Amino acid sequence: MSSVASSKMKRLIDANKVVVFSKSYCPFCVATKNLFKSLDVVEIEVLELDRMGKEGEELQVALFQETGQKSVPNVFVNGKHMGGNDDTQAAARNGTLQEMLKSA
Repeated sequence: MSSVASSKMKRLIDANKVVVFSKSYCPFCVATKNLFKSLDVVEIEVLELDRMGKEGEELQVALFQETGQKSVPNVFVNGKHMGGNDDTQAAARNGTLQEMLKSA
């Protein structure tokens, strides 16, 4: 794993309330981004890995090594790994996501 990509990933996660590692063409990523929009989340960093060239590929490898998740979206809230779209949507349905967004 590129230590540069790993360091950047960790910095982004630590510096932002919500981070979504995404791909612009992915329907599950769109659903996740729309969920945060519907919750009026403004403190969000979205990285479109497919538009970042080699850096995006390296970030996706770093994410897999950190989380065990190969797919996108790969979502973090308050530094905590939420998982993908299904996990994030489920957390919104049961209120966990909203509670996490209030804290920090």
